[in-house]
Amino acid sequence: MKHMRKLLLALGGYFALAVLGGIFLAEGSLHLRHLPLRHRQEAADVAHERYHAELQDVSIQAADGVSLKAWYIHPQDFNGSAVVVLHGITDNREGMAGFGKLFLDQGYSVLLPDARGHGESGGDLATYGIQEADDIHRWVSWIYQHDPPKCVYGMGESYGAALMLQSLAAEPRYCAVAVESSFSTAREMSYERVSEPFHMKPWFGKTIGLPVIETAVIYSRLRYGVDLLKASPLDAVKNSSVPVFLIHGEKDATINTHHALLIAASAPNHVQLWIVPNAGHTMAWAAAHQEFEARLLGWFASHLPSSHSPVSGQNTAP
Repeated sequence: MKHMRKLLLALGGYFALAVLGGIFLAEGSLHLRHLPLRHRQEAADVAHERYHAELQDVSIQAADGVSLKAWYIHPQDFNGSAVVVLHGITDNREGMAGFGKLFLDQGYSVLLPDARGHGESGGDLATYGIQEADDIHRWVSWIYQHDPPKCVYGMGESYGAALMLQSLAAEPRYCAVAVESSFSTAREMSYERVSEPFHMKPWFGKTIGLPVIETAVIYSRLRYGVDLLKASPLDAVKNSSVPVFLIHGEKDATINTHHALLIAASAPNHVQLWIVPNAGHTMAWAAAHQEFEARLLGWFASHLPSSHSPVSGQNTAP
């Protein structure tokens, strides 16, 4: 009887901790800090001096009324196409300035949005692609309506990579996209996130840590109407025909390379995978600088307008 009481107390304590951990996980996942923009004037000066262009402050309204903000730069030596560039989690558009310069140097116009819940964009919650997919679709429509290109391409890093891939479900007009360090599904990622604090492999999240995940899911649904495990770049890629260049660091300790392998295996006909030796999380450009630029720019240059990317901008309504 005494041992049974101890067992019941231990189980009760375990589930109490799981509930608290799940609530903490949900709140921490949905509510992210806004990193303020600090280099607006510097960015405007670079746009003017290097590209003879204006740094345009632009905004659109999301389906739920949230105001979304971005910079748009149309270089004087315009090559006729545009690139949407998406930043990582808790970052803002300034974090992708290096990619912006890379594409502007090649004559692309560049759109640098703040994801909802980031930078100057509105929104109280980050939904990891559930709402952001349509946000990005609306940004692509904005480009077609305001500065019609031959092609729209997409580039995203980490969180932005996951958002970019999920936008394929809502936006078929890309000529091609390239992403680095995306997760495959929110469920797969949740196993790793719950296991990491204990220095365990994902099996921990699938077993002992599972009540924490399920609590987080139930809590976020009941309180915010958000399914934390719905996000799935893998499903979006699998059901799309847009060419995808998938980049992942061999030594990525934040998002394991198996996520990239899962995505690539789901759509071998239109996904090209590059596992970058000795590269950590979003560090492929640093690890293989010249090869990274050559592969990335070559990927865009080799995918010109096709049936899935109408140059006339039809179907541009949000």
